Amino acid sequence: MKKDLSRRDFLKMSGGVVGAAIITSSLFTALNRFKTRGPTYQSTGKSLSRWCMIIDLRKCQGLLRCTQACINLHFVPKPQKWIEVYKPETAKGGRYFMPTPCFHCENAPCVKVCPVKATYHNEEGLVLVDHDRCIGCRQCMAACPYQRRFFNWGTPKLPPEGVFAKYSPDFPVPAKKGTVIKCIMCSHLLKEGKLPGCVRGCPNGVIYLGDYNKDMASNSQEVVQLSKFLNDNHAYRYKEEMGTQPRVWYLPGHGESFGGIYAQGPKGLKSLVWPESGV
Repeated sequence: MKKDLSRRDFLKMSGGVVGAAIITSSLFTALNRFKTRGPTYQSTGKSLSRWCMIIDLRKCQGLLRCTQACINLHFVPKPQKWIEVYKPETAKGGRYFMPTPCFHCENAPCVKVCPVKATYHNEEGLVLVDHDRCIGCRQCMAACPYQRRFFNWGTPKLPPEGVFAKYSPDFPVPAKKGTVIKCIMCSHLLKEGKLPGCVRGCPNGVIYLGDYNKDMASNSQEVVQLSKFLNDNHAYRYKEEMGTQPRVWYLPGHGESFGGIYAQGPKGLKSLVWPESGV
């Protein structure tokens, strides 16, 4: 795979690209209003991508450029950080940096518990939130094992450049009071043939966008074969034992260990690809 392939060429080849609150009587009214409605997307009939993300922990220096790029692009309400960089401890007592976006799980607990189907998978497998449907019960926040969801307690003030933004689940701006919000893997940019803001914002090439269907990934600096890249670098998925099937992969660095158990990467392409589920 040639490294001089452009980001736009890559995306074109990829298919064009907390506790749970008690529901009050007023929320039951909202639930009854939405209970018969399904996800808001409609089939386009186009060849779809199946997006994932790869984060190379060997390269991350904790610069927080990914976090800031996300905040700037989506006017993220304070003090939310849709992609947060943690500093876990290794088995030997050292530290390393770990960027954590939403994991866009295939078997997503947040999707299962939403009583009004405001949280859903779009056709390309990303987990989005329809804020016009969200009733603010926060059951999805309680269900998320990664704690990567946030609640809009107030109506954030938009900067001048954001006042004309047109809301959609793909670009949740302006943020709506009383709803849950999170990383969208820059779904709106993928539709425009661009890489996510966090990918482009990292000067060290830590974060890659991948497409399972095309077996490709790019960090804006190079293009790699996805399956080979994951296998050769012992990729693993965080808290995979919970059965959530996250779409974010990590490449281990500095001997990190979670709970004393080091998770080795998959051994073949079949284990890298989601079961056939239509998303």
